[in-house]
Amino acid sequence: MAHESPLQSLSPNERVWLRVGRNPPAVVAAVFLLLVVILALLVPALSPHGVEQGAEVQFSTPSATHWFGTDVHGRDVFTRTFAGARISLVVGTVGTLVSLVIGVCWGMVAGYLGGWVDSLMMRFVDIVYSLPSLVFVIVLITTLEGYVKSLLGFVTPSLAPAARLLFLFVGLGAVSWLTMARIVRGQVLSLRSQPFVLASQSLGASHGRILFRHILPNVLGVVLVYLTLTVPAIVLYESFLSYLGLGIQPPQASLGTLIAEGAAQINPLRVRWWLIVGPGGLLSFTLLALNFLGDGLRDALDPRIDNR
Repeated sequence: MAHESPLQSLSPNERVWLRVGRNPPAVVAAVFLLLVVILALLVPALSPHGVEQGAEVQFSTPSATHWFGTDVHGRDVFTRTFAGARISLVVGTVGTLVSLVIGVCWGMVAGYLGGWVDSLMMRFVDIVYSLPSLVFVIVLITTLEGYVKSLLGFVTPSLAPAARLLFLFVGLGAVSWLTMARIVRGQVLSLRSQPFVLASQSLGASHGRILFRHILPNVLGVVLVYLTLTVPAIVLYESFLSYLGLGIQPPQASLGTLIAEGAAQINPLRVRWWLIVGPGGLLSFTLLALNFLGDGLRDALDPRIDNR
């Protein structure tokens, strides 16, 4: 008599979480990311060293008082690092959600319908893809800023940071979904001729039900893996745009702007290494954790993997 696998008695969602829990790198990565989110929310609000401390503590090396040292204005780099992490995570998360929603829906519809609809939709993707992405984002952000200023006459200082974040979301979202759409379309093209899809069609299931109930779960593994690459890509886009003056502006900070500020202080005469090690280390470990978590979720969601 065949013995029932312990996983077979669980619901699909329970099996996913059990498989993730059996993957130590994914668990460690998830705990690390949760800790980073908590510190990003609490440290800037609770730290007493977040404001300028004066010239007497300018460029202080790391110590028990200032764990990551201080910058040119005497501000605590540890506090600013997690304040920057909060903005970087928001930009990366929103940009990734835009990529997820638009890219997955566009790719599934194109791959499922096929024919001239697929050709038309993917030619549009190819046209946008042919444009230099950074140049396209820069032109889009500057155009939006000019249009808003001409429409409203001015942007008040209190609204400027929020408006800049909104422009970043729009600009990065306009280019971040293209690769996602291509990946999903390729997966759907191979799935739409599978027996379970043909059986659903013969039973009269609607196109929406087939797409979101039968096809989408089978592409989630690939989608999640790509999402772990989208977050760091968007963070790097944001850092470059901020360096050009089109992204986050002082006194706000992101991990990208902090790294740029730290790099500017490295010269043959003085190497103030702590200004770049703290933000750069946090960014590197965060991106590494995202990759480990993505690999764990991919394995847990892959229906072809039978973890007994």
